[in-house]
Amino acid sequence: MVAFSEMFHRLNPWSKDSNPISTTTASLLLVFYALSYFLPFYLSPLTRPSPTLSRDNPSVIRARIRSVCISCFCCCLSTFLILLYVADLSVPDGLHYLGLWPLGLTESARALGLTALLFAGPLFLYLVVDDGWKDWVKGYPVKELWGDMLTWRNIVAGPLTEELLFRTSSVPLFLLSSLPVSRIIFYSPVIFGLAHVHHFYEFRLQNPRVPVFAALLRSVFQFSFTTLFGAYATFVFIRTGSLLAAFAVHAFCNGMGLPKVWGRVERLDGRGSRLVWTVGYYTLLVGGAVGFWKELWALTEGGNGQTPLVGFCFWQYR
Repeated sequence: MVAFSEMFHRLNPWSKDSNPISTTTASLLLVFYALSYFLPFYLSPLTRPSPTLSRDNPSVIRARIRSVCISCFCCCLSTFLILLYVADLSVPDGLHYLGLWPLGLTESARALGLTALLFAGPLFLYLVVDDGWKDWVKGYPVKELWGDMLTWRNIVAGPLTEELLFRTSSVPLFLLSSLPVSRIIFYSPVIFGLAHVHHFYEFRLQNPRVPVFAALLRSVFQFSFTTLFGAYATFVFIRTGSLLAAFAVHAFCNGMGLPKVWGRVERLDGRGSRLVWTVGYYTLLVGGAVGFWKELWALTEGGNGQTPLVGFCFWQYR
């Protein structure tokens, strides 16, 4: 335990009374960062949604990607300067807090494998039941990724910029404050979830006939699962100390979507036994979830984590 504490204080050499910034300052900066991410969407006719211009239009996607790249660069630079000149960290330590170096290739692979356990059922459905493995052999998903702007946004640009903003730029600010690591994991993702609420307005523009209550329920559900995912991504980011790991997990989850949790499972062409497919799917879904929970700590453990005490602190609040 002594060595554990010494390692923690080496990475976090500030006492509770001498934190470089306060939790309030970190929170306000996070809110400002979030606003800088999506508010510009509504300032330009190139990115502003309308009844005739969808957020999924390729021209809108390109313009929004340019906008968020500028926002993310400015936010990352702001946090990096705070790490250097307010927290008095060295450049290597500052890059480590940002999750930019070391890259964490091994940690990323382990985190991706852990997340795949959670999607064991959907992977079985896609690769085996629907013969998705054949598409991968032919390279169709890779061609789609590079040739379709919507796919590029959902799998690459969206996850990367969101992780740069809500993990790389934001989490180090809370690590500098007096907020316990366990609370960072559950607190900061709330802003991440709220940053998606503006989709309610865009959805209403494109679907005016959908009742307001139904659209509101849709936004509440989206807020709930994005906040939950944000907590997981923050956990992975702090445990691995790697932006790449958080990005890989985010991109994978976006590609998989929400798992099917009820109903029968059958092939698109109707061949095969629906009972076999259904039993296989739900067995893997439950088994994968159990495996995910059991391996959560082992597969996110690495030598580059932001703080070795994250596991200890987190269990205190379970």
